[in-house]
Amino acid sequence: MTAEPDGPEDRLRRFATIWSRAVFPVTATSLTRPELEERLLPLARRLRGALLKRGFDAEAGKEVGAALVDAHCTDPDALSHSLDCVDAYLVLYCGEAGPQEDLRVRASRLQHAMAAGFARALRERTLAEQEAIAQAALRAQGVVAQALHASEARFRAVFEGAAIGIGIADLDGNVLQINGALLRMFGGSEQTLRGRRVQDLTHPEDAPQTWKLYDELVRGEREHYHTEKAFSRPDGTALWTNLTVSLLRDADGVPQYTLALMEDTTERRLLNLRLRYEATHDALTGLPNRTLFFERLEKVLGAGEGKRFGLCYLDLDGFKTINDSLGHAAGDRLLVEVADRLQSCATAPGEMVARLGGDEFVALTTGPDTRHEVDELAARIMNVLVAPVSIDGRELTVRGSIGIVEGPAGERSAAEVLRSADITMYRAKSAGGNRFELADPEADARAITRHGLTTALPAALERGEFFIEYQPLVHLGDGTVRGAEALVRWLHPQHGVLGPDRFIPLAERTGLIVPLGRWVLEESVRQAGEWRERNGGAAPLRINVNLSPCQLTHPGLVQDTVDILERAGVRPEALCLEVTESALIGADDDLLKPLRRLAEMGVDIALDDFGTGYSNLANLRRLPVSVLKLDRSFTQGMQQFPADPVDLKIVEGIVSLAHSLDLAVTVEGVETGAQAEQLRILGCDTAQGWYYARPGPPDRLHELALVDATG
Repeated sequence: MTAEPDGPEDRLRRFATIWSRAVFPVTATSLTRPELEERLLPLARRLRGALLKRGFDAEAGKEVGAALVDAHCTDPDALSHSLDCVDAYLVLYCGEAGPQEDLRVRASRLQHAMAAGFARALRERTLAEQEAIAQAALRAQGVVAQALHASEARFRAVFEGAAIGIGIADLDGNVLQINGALLRMFGGSEQTLRGRRVQDLTHPEDAPQTWKLYDELVRGEREHYHTEKAFSRPDGTALWTNLTVSLLRDADGVPQYTLALMEDTTERRLLNLRLRYEATHDALTGLPNRTLFFERLEKVLGAGEGKRFGLCYLDLDGFKTINDSLGHAAGDRLLVEVADRLQSCATAPGEMVARLGGDEFVALTTGPDTRHEVDELAARIMNVLVAPVSIDGRELTVRGSIGIVEGPAGERSAAEVLRSADITMYRAKSAGGNRFELADPEADARAITRHGLTTALPAALERGEFFIEYQPLVHLGDGTVRGAEALVRWLHPQHGVLGPDRFIPLAERTGLIVPLGRWVLEESVRQAGEWRERNGGAAPLRINVNLSPCQLTHPGLVQDTVDILERAGVRPEALCLEVTESALIGADDDLLKPLRRLAEMGVDIALDDFGTGYSNLANLRRLPVSVLKLDRSFTQGMQQFPADPVDLKIVEGIVSLAHSLDLAVTVEGVETGAQAEQLRILGCDTAQGWYYARPGPPDRLHELALVDATG
């Protein structure tokens, strides 16, 4: 079947062609270049499948790496050139229309898997060769000296043809013979190696036990050992090897020679270092990333007694606006500039800067006096951010909020330290930004509690941890109970009973306020229906339910309310929905439309906390409200007798205005008989407060001993 021009198969073939051209010069194979291309084509198809697969398939990359070894592409350069091809061309020719950034990350992970598979297959092949060499050497051990000069056929064939480096030395350490592979590894002439002593081949990177193992071997105390060792090449570069050294004995078991087998791991080590760097450094800024920062922080925190640390957690103020208005390319250039400036701030020993992601950076300092040093570090960071950043001809002002955590090592984990710094940074941002704040354990505890409550909210609703208490609404004229306000509570397993001020704001931020508000409305209306049945069908008690501003914008508000009333058999006139003044004053017609529909059905709408915000009284005429609820701040001056005359005049004016607009007036927070009497005289309609009753369970509403509102 002919591939469609510039179709997926044609592009795959181009990738395989480029790959074969890159690795052909460094292969030890009798295949021609086109034949090698055909050998690589199914491997390319496997890589394309792994690139586009929904989940990451590391095994595919490992199998491709192993297949390179099977194709006699065993030279380290073959792996290096293959990885370069994957890096440069796999996404280009096989990525199709997928998200390019995600595909490049996937391609990098495939490179890592290919290297691992290549290394494993090469190791297995090397071990097989090592076994063959050792067997040949043992068979020749009685005539090793003669074999070295007379080229004993079996031994010489394996010795010279092996892909790994082989050297033979006597027990004094004199190098007697080396093969071509070892000579190529070192890159010098045979004379530079033969005749040298093994003990001269030391390297600064040698592990402490390397030469101890060698001494034990030549003394006959061990038969072989395996280690990773570096050697110095004549050109000054390092040769890294997997080194296996074995002891060769004569027929009587007396040690005679040492046999060294070396696998060149230099390119693999460099690749691993590169992959390690890519895994621990931010691709955009070059700074250490979250992974490396956590490693360093954990090491600092585990340094032991007497050690201290200081951490600055920086978040840029307004970065999202720059990204949205100028584009991500401009945002990236801004982050690179900020990273460069931050690096100039952390130059002392023990200091480092990292990018955690997005526009979040951290700076770490250690030492005996980090209380002072971390403040200086934060000040330096704020100072370097002052100068504008020029991007695309625009001068951008950069500001940041910093949370500082300082303390002794060993008391907290890295995650706890970073969480505290994050909380403190948001405290600085909430205070206006462009500043730094020091961590406060009490503030941390409150924030952690808020976070815990936020995450527990959904399950709490499912488990039925919420309940409702009811506070009576009393008619000021005759003292009778006319209804009750529904007040939701949360019976938390750890924190006990929580009032709405502890969790309603959290529910509003997470969107849970809609299902929670629906449950409160349904439960309250159902309770109103039960009260009506207990009263023998007499005039029902009115139930007041609070509506969050978030619920006002929910499209299902009206239909949910209608359905709830119908299921409970409760008339709309028995329901009053309370909405805060701040949510309605200045609201547009779209926001008011659902409230107007409910009001037309007969549901009362109350303007709650009236007087706490900027009240444009002229707007009251356009609002679909039938009740004003005066905030308790208006009646505090009436707790004593005589009442504050200014408070009296204000309340008198509001009541007069409300009644002229056919609005009833309810007063909150009535705590004394003097208040109740004064409010009755001023013409207020209903009241609620501790003077009458505290909120309680529904069964107590008819049993409460209510004081006569007339005194």
